[in-house]
Amino acid sequence: MNHTVSPIRVMIVDDDPMVITGIRGILQAADDIEVVGSAMSGEEAVEAAALHYPDIVLMDIRMPGIGGIEATERLLNSVRAPKVVALTSMNSDDHLFRALEAGAAGYLLKDIGPVELAVAVRKVHAGEPILAPQSMRQVIAQITSDSDRRLQREAATLLSALTDREREIAALVAEGLSNQQIAEETFMSLATVKTHINRINIKLDTDNRVRVATTVVRARGF
Repeated sequence: MNHTVSPIRVMIVDDDPMVITGIRGILQAADDIEVVGSAMSGEEAVEAAALHYPDIVLMDIRMPGIGGIEATERLLNSVRAPKVVALTSMNSDDHLFRALEAGAAGYLLKDIGPVELAVAVRKVHAGEPILAPQSMRQVIAQITSDSDRRLQREAATLLSALTDREREIAALVAEGLSNQQIAEETFMSLATVKTHINRINIKLDTDNRVRVATTVVRARGF
């Protein structure tokens, strides 16, 4: 019996119709990705997501109306929350940090190549980070640079709910390692690593690797 895998459902949000057309054309060339909808504002994005139930939303940051950051927050608080990837033409630290703090699963520049864009979509869908290890460390350092003692205590309390093995894996996530790299580092199977990370996400109430990493780094300052 043949079992078909459902394609990754993607929605594109951008106030430039040419950008939407270009990204749609790139992604529809991939057999495992389906563009299920688009929107040209944050408000439209929230409405369209409720109709199309995308797995991933590629979200432009700078748009009229509520903008990409607030739209990201609203989508992630919805009943069937998709994973949101910030998409921008500006390599701005401020936009990057605000998007990740809002809960975005990653951050892409619009000049990304077609192959890299499809790979990024697959990675996010699989729960992998799309920031390079060095970039992740820089992001975490910036986000946690102004952490106060209260945030440090909260992070330490969250980590205390993890087992020793889960804390070890969470620390490797904070170093920017992928699931495969963690498996090699800990001599575990990839499936076992994924199981541990799922449990970590449940205990930390997140599905975002950057937030897991941020929690680890904040707790270290306590």
